[in-house]
Amino acid sequence: MLICDLTQSYAPVGGGGVSTYLREKRRYILEQTGHRLIQIVPGPEDRVVESGRHIWVEVGAEQVRGSPNYRFILRTGAVREVLEHFRPDVIESLCPWVLPWTAINYRRAHPETALVAGYHTDFPNVHIHRVGEQLFGRRMADGLRSIGVAYAQKTYGAFDRLYALNDPVRDQLAQWGIGHVDVLSLGVDTDQFSPARRDPHFREKLGLAGHGPLLIYAGRIDNEKRAHRLVEMFRRLPPEMGAAMVMLGDGKLRDRLIRETRGLAVALPGFVDDRDALAVALASSDIYVSAMADETFGISVIEAQASGLPVVGVASGAMPARVPMGLGRLGPVDDAAAMADHVQALWRGDYRAMGAAARNHVVQRFSWNKTFAQLVNEVYPAAMMRALERRSAVYRWAEHRLPELVRSVG
Repeated sequence: MLICDLTQSYAPVGGGGVSTYLREKRRYILEQTGHRLIQIVPGPEDRVVESGRHIWVEVGAEQVRGSPNYRFILRTGAVREVLEHFRPDVIESLCPWVLPWTAINYRRAHPETALVAGYHTDFPNVHIHRVGEQLFGRRMADGLRSIGVAYAQKTYGAFDRLYALNDPVRDQLAQWGIGHVDVLSLGVDTDQFSPARRDPHFREKLGLAGHGPLLIYAGRIDNEKRAHRLVEMFRRLPPEMGAAMVMLGDGKLRDRLIRETRGLAVALPGFVDDRDALAVALASSDIYVSAMADETFGISVIEAQASGLPVVGVASGAMPARVPMGLGRLGPVDDAAAMADHVQALWRGDYRAMGAAARNHVVQRFSWNKTFAQLVNEVYPAAMMRALERRSAVYRWAEHRLPELVRSVG
C-alpha cells in the first residue's frame, strides 16, 4: 500500500521528535516492508523527489515568526493536489493545525482512504493554555483551552484511528470523548546511542573548563522546552563542584542564552544534524538535564538513557514514565533550585550505576522496529477496517433509502 505522512512539524535543521520519527519510519518502511511511503512536509519551495518506494514532497511555506527552523503550510490546495496525484491508501497526520482538515476533506472525496492521527503534541495544554496564560492570565487561558479541546474533539473524531505516546494522554483523550486511541511507544537505536561512543576529549573540544560533571541537554532552545530554566539551574550549582553544561539545539532563545552565559562553563554550539555526533556528545557527558514539562514522549530522554546517562528533569508530562525510580531525579516544574539539588545529589552518588540501569531499561523496552511494526500491523489495519465499515454503512443506507427517494421524486 501507499502510506502518506503529513505534517507541519518538520525542520531540516533543529527539528525535534517528529523529524526523528519521519527519518526512522522511512528506514523501517523501506527496509522491513514492501510498502511505499510519501512524506509531505513544509519547505522553502515546492519540491518532489521520488527515489524507489519513497517520495519526498516539500510544499513551499513561509517561516514561522520567531522560529528560525520551522515553516507553516497555508497552501492546502497544493497539498490536496499532491494527494490527488499519488492517491495514498493511508494518511497519517502528525500535527494538529490545518493539515488534518486537508486529509479529512480528501477522504470525503475518496472514502476508501483510511485516516490515522498521531497525537505528538498536547496542543490544548502546551500551546494554547501555556501561551494564553502568559499573555492573558489563567482565566482567559482556561477558556482558550476549552476551545482547543472542542477543536480536538471535532478534528480527531473524524479520523479512523488515533495514537497517543503514553497512557496519561490516552486517558485525557478519553475524558474528551475521543476513544479510538492506541498507545504507541517511540524508539531509539541502541547501537548508535551507546556508552561505547564516549569520547574522553569531548569536553576539551568544547573548550569547557571544570573537573566536575558535564551536563547535557539536546532539544529546541525555546520557551516551550523551558531551556532558560537550565541556565538558572546551572547558576545555582556551587563553583567548587566544577560543573559544565552543553546545550545542543537551536531556537529563539539561543542567542539570548549565549549572551547570558558568557563567563560560565556553558556551551551552546547549535543544532547537531549528524546523529553519530549527537550520540558521541551524549555518551561523553555525565548527566542529562531537561526542564520540559509537557513532553508527550521524550525521544531525547531515551537517547540519553541509551547512552548511559541518568536524568534530572521535572515530574510532569511523560517524564515520570521515562524516568522511573532509580534512573534519575524529578522535581517540581520551573524549580531551578530543586533541579540543582538533584544534580548535586546524583553527582555525589553512584551516577554511573544509575546510568547503566537507565540503558538497560531502554534496551529492554524501546525499539523503532517494535514501534513501526505495531503501527503498520495493528494501528493501520484497525483504521482500514473502520474505513471499510464506514463505507459499508453508506452503501447499506443507499441500498435502503435510494429506492424510496427515487419513488418520492417520481
